[in-house]
Amino acid sequence: MKTRLRLLTLLLLPSLIVEAQKSIKDSVIVTNLIYANYAMQFPGGDMADRFGMNSQVGPGFMIKNRSNWIFGFEGNFMFGNQINNTENILSLIETSDGNLIDMQGIYADYNFNERGFSGFLKVGKLFPVWGPNQNSGILFTLGGGYLQHKIYIEHKDKTAPQITGEYLKGYDELKSGFASNIFLGYLFLGNLNKVNFFAGFDVTFGFTSNARPYSFNNMAHNTGNYNDIITGIKVGWIIPVYRRAPKEFYYY
Repeated sequence: MKTRLRLLTLLLLPSLIVEAQKSIKDSVIVTNLIYANYAMQFPGGDMADRFGMNSQVGPGFMIKNRSNWIFGFEGNFMFGNQINNTENILSLIETSDGNLIDMQGIYADYNFNERGFSGFLKVGKLFPVWGPNQNSGILFTLGGGYLQHKIYIEHKDKTAPQITGEYLKGYDELKSGFASNIFLGYLFLGNLNKVNFFAGFDVTFGFTSNARPYSFNNMAHNTGNYNDIITGIKVGWIIPVYRRAPKEFYYY
């Protein structure tokens, strides 16, 4: 008897409830946006003295509410191989022709790269214009967080002790500090949840200082503060996680 009653309840319950879930096509909805981004970046300010163009990749997360306010966070890994003035990075320990002698008495194989990291908490606003729905449009965000960058001396064989282990820290010019970020671009959330992306201009302002106390090449303690600027073209692919279904469904 109890089993029959349960089955009857399950059959009748859908007919007693009418639930109309909002559609992304017709309404402004709350949604979680998980994304991965790539940016091609160009340094400015003090950072341009050492580095050229670089790339950036990283994950991020945003929440868009029904008022189209955006809240989120993002982390990025920076990398590149355009290093300026490489002749003065290891000048005190290089030979006259710009090479290092390793423990075997031959030239060491090494090269210079750029490595960096940034992380931001973000807040912004979506302006629903030029899109298939009210959840797409011009996206503007501001962020605050952390930036660090350094010269990465790649020495795979590890045969030159001058640039191995702790000695690397005396030459990598690691800088870190507070940073702010501005993004202006376009956010697209498709009606069918198949194509979702953003693209636009991204600018980071870093207020950094030396993270290493001493420079081996300059034979001096590191002092001073730096104003770093990174300008880029940024694109991201989004996986939206809807609190409500992206299409309209009715249950009777």
